[in-house]
Amino acid sequence: MAITRDDVLKVLSSVTVDAAGTTLPASGRLSQVVVDPTSRVMFSILIDPSEAERFEPIRRQAEGAILATPGVSGVFASLTSERGPNQPAQHAPQAAAPQPPAPGRLAAPPPPRTGPALPGVRHIVAVASGKGGVGKSTTACNLALALSAQGLKVGLLDADIYGPSVPKLFGLSGKPRVIEERLLAPMEGFGIKVMSIGFLIEPETAMIWRGPMVQSAITQMLREVAWGELDVLVVDMPPGTGDAQLTMAQATPLSGAVIVSTPQDLALIDARRGVTMFRKVAVPILGVIENMATFICPHCGTASHIFGHGGARAEAERLEVPFLGEVPLNMTIRETSDAGRPVVAVDPDGPHAQVYRGIAAKLWGNLTGGPAPRAAPRIVIE
Repeated sequence: MAITRDDVLKVLSSVTVDAAGTTLPASGRLSQVVVDPTSRVMFSILIDPSEAERFEPIRRQAEGAILATPGVSGVFASLTSERGPNQPAQHAPQAAAPQPPAPGRLAAPPPPRTGPALPGVRHIVAVASGKGGVGKSTTACNLALALSAQGLKVGLLDADIYGPSVPKLFGLSGKPRVIEERLLAPMEGFGIKVMSIGFLIEPETAMIWRGPMVQSAITQMLREVAWGELDVLVVDMPPGTGDAQLTMAQATPLSGAVIVSTPQDLALIDARRGVTMFRKVAVPILGVIENMATFICPHCGTASHIFGHGGARAEAERLEVPFLGEVPLNMTIRETSDAGRPVVAVDPDGPHAQVYRGIAAKLWGNLTGGPAPRAAPRIVIE
């Protein structure tokens, strides 16, 4: 028998949130409850950030109650501090969002990041773009490998719920191994720990999910994966400036964000919005990467600027954020990506790998103020 939303609400009525016995549905803290076609249940509990420790046992109780309900195949339940339309004002006081700096002025240092960090993970870096089609996932993949080539312990989280690309880019398939209840072992490729919603669904499944479902999925892939000891967790963000970006900013203290753009004006408009969005949620901008910058004809050697050239560099200067470098438009990068054998892994001494490694070195320097802690090992792919 299929589970319904009313069934879920009835079960959640057994969960109380305070000493007065207020039930979760009656508290005004429960987001829209969603039941997908596979009988997975998704919901969020709205809290003030200061209430996270108190509400975590309540979240687990609610999650366990739903999971024990006949007909339920899985549960995505998360805490979120984003205020919902039915939430009383006193439950979620909101601080004013930091404003972007006025033109011609340097951005003030962001306030200290708050919230629980991932145990064992030193830095979490979001790789984002204002729009799709600019090569963000390919960049995130090769950037993670380039950081690893510097001797760092690196993980890669594919947070692009609607269009997961990382399994294809790494040539990985299969399901993650369950270590213990609610804890998954990440997949591994080329020395990188990898997690993606693409490992948990069929390749042709369309992710027709609303915001709370996306938030819950990202939160679970962050929190319920055995990442172990990492110097950097690279997060391949979905394009745009919506729920996923807000969830990342609220659910975990990001060390910073990298913006990927092509040089053309249409992409730069959206890249600008991405910079502004991260600034408003007090996430430092670690740099801008210009992707598909120059095409060199393999036959005649002529350089062509198919999408323009230098636009991202100029935009980074205008916005007073670091410029990390240019990645060429090249068939080798495309072919190795499609084959699940990223160029940084299969040709570590080639010119394209050197571009990514140079960008990674600048990124690490902006992140920590110094070089990578160890000498870079040579990656050899048999």
